[in-house]
Amino acid sequence: MNRQTLINTIREKKSYLCVGLDTDPAKLPVHLQGEEDPVFAFNKAIIDATLPYCVSYKINTAFYEAQGLKGWESMEKTVNYIPDTHFKIADAKRGDIGNTSTQYAIAFLKNLPFDAITVAPYMGEDSVKPFLQFEGKWAIVLGLTSNPGAADFELKPLAGEAREKLYEKVIRTVAGWGSKENLMFVVGATQSDEFINLRQIAPDHFFLVPGVGAQGGSLEEISLKAMNGEVGLLVNVSRDIIFASGGEDFAKLAGEKARNYAEQMQQYL
Repeated sequence: MNRQTLINTIREKKSYLCVGLDTDPAKLPVHLQGEEDPVFAFNKAIIDATLPYCVSYKINTAFYEAQGLKGWESMEKTVNYIPDTHFKIADAKRGDIGNTSTQYAIAFLKNLPFDAITVAPYMGEDSVKPFLQFEGKWAIVLGLTSNPGAADFELKPLAGEAREKLYEKVIRTVAGWGSKENLMFVVGATQSDEFINLRQIAPDHFFLVPGVGAQGGSLEEISLKAMNGEVGLLVNVSRDIIFASGGEDFAKLAGEKARNYAEQMQQYL
């Protein structure tokens, strides 16, 4: 999905909600345990219930890879079930030397129908560039994350007069490796004090913003401080939507949660 199609979808649906499919088999409703593929059965019901209210889905690959071949098959069935009207993200956080990154890029952006993959930029330009070689596909590079450990490195000031923080250096540098057409940045919702600064560093790029809901990030602060003229936001909510209920009404309540988030977003568009 290209940038303009994504923007048009957000405008038409009046939503910039991304539903995170962090599907933990240990949390699935009991009544699904007898299904041939409980994870896919759960995901399918969640997708059916939330499709009208979101523009994107983010599959956290760790929850699938941990289950071995069966988990990978569940992930593949899930991404194929999501219609092309929705932006599909592989939250895989890959990033390695160039020839290895190329194989990761082929796996997720060519052999699977994902529109984007999250990428760790620590190893530099040659580890990110392979993800930028596919037409209509995106690399979503870790910029400033929502976890407490962001303080260990990302928020540390670098030596020199400017006292630039490491995350600032990363985003300024990575922005030059691609363009607003194929690069996004992960910006944690709990980093609200940095949102305005982040927009000054990357005024035109999309931000994928996790951390709303269970992690306590504020949708209002994100929207008021980080939205640009073309919206420029995909706000991800995972546990607060998909595990809204552990009973047989799990999909119904997930849909209601997604609708509530979408209705909140309308006031900021």
